[in-house]
Amino acid sequence: MKEENITRINLDGRELILIGTAHVSRQSAEQVKEVIEAERPDSVCIELDEQRYQSVMDGNKWKETDIFKVIKEKKATLLLMNLAISSFQNRLAKQFEIKPGQEMIQGIESAKETGANLVLADRNIQITFSRIWHNLGWSGKAQLLSSVFFSIFSRETISEDELEKMKSQDTLNAVLAEFTESFPKLKTPLIDERDQYLAQKIKEAPGDKVVAVLGAAHVPGISKEIYKEHDLEKLNQIPPKSIVPKILGWAIPVLLIAIVVYTFFANPTAGFDQALSWVIWTGSFAAIGAAVAFGHPLAILSAFIAAPITTLHPLIASGWVSGIVQAYFRRPNVGDFETLSEDVFTVKGFWHNKVTRILLVVVLTNLVGSIGTFIGGADVIRLFFNNL
Repeated sequence: MKEENITRINLDGRELILIGTAHVSRQSAEQVKEVIEAERPDSVCIELDEQRYQSVMDGNKWKETDIFKVIKEKKATLLLMNLAISSFQNRLAKQFEIKPGQEMIQGIESAKETGANLVLADRNIQITFSRIWHNLGWSGKAQLLSSVFFSIFSRETISEDELEKMKSQDTLNAVLAEFTESFPKLKTPLIDERDQYLAQKIKEAPGDKVVAVLGAAHVPGISKEIYKEHDLEKLNQIPPKSIVPKILGWAIPVLLIAIVVYTFFANPTAGFDQALSWVIWTGSFAAIGAAVAFGHPLAILSAFIAAPITTLHPLIASGWVSGIVQAYFRRPNVGDFETLSEDVFTVKGFWHNKVTRILLVVVLTNLVGSIGTFIGGADVIRLFFNNL
């Protein structure tokens, strides 16, 4: 058996065998099968969380998605990012005729065949995204969303050199690699924390012999972190939101309303102009966002009507309103969920599929609408000073 890409660690009388795999390589899957059959471990750890495991084992899981629940729980952006990763995987699969993640599937199958315990060792992807999101400012979040958005529709092929580089990364790392270079702080939640999490889960796996199937990029970090104790509960915490945005979220709307009310009493005509400006700027930009997503006419109208009100309430967003209207009039059917993994591969498919269309309506209404909020707020203040 070739020892290439295999790291053996003896810890407290136990043998931990780390297989550094390439997520886009057929050879890695073959090596995983070979190692597990030869070693007959007590446990097999794989670099998946429960959500991704269910996705791998049940490709029809998408059919159970409640799109209204996704919008109400404010998870539209998260789902869009997950679909971006799916789109990235499909590009690899089509270009190189490979199935990304095959080595993880092989790890699952080999664990069952040898009677080993299967341990899902990676952190929940939603928690990882939440911790990444927490490390970004407003401009960083906008840049990340735009990067993800344009990566979905990228028609660029991947060179052999880039493919070789990706063989040392997991899919999540590969999708966000370029963005991580611009925002070094993202390395902590994306790589360092997951190294710690994976190391602790591998240590806690039952039995004296454990095989771990990992992306090669994680092996060096895990080899160091395995000798330390890590608090999984702490690593699983979703960072508390700063109180400053919440204060500003209420203070700014109250201030704008106070300015308009004061102006109405001082100069009714100027007050009317302020209110009209606010409605036009916020409503128009939100409606443009919904229109860019090719939303239903009533979804576009609802974005226009809701934006002037929702922008003054921090707990509601115009995108949620337009998204729910879109979902009501263009409710996805089983066929939309069945073709979702293929549709996200093309621009036409992404806009044609009712599921992704709803997500685009939500995200673009909010994203483009935020521009109108800034312009409208600035114009309200300008009119206020002009009429002092």
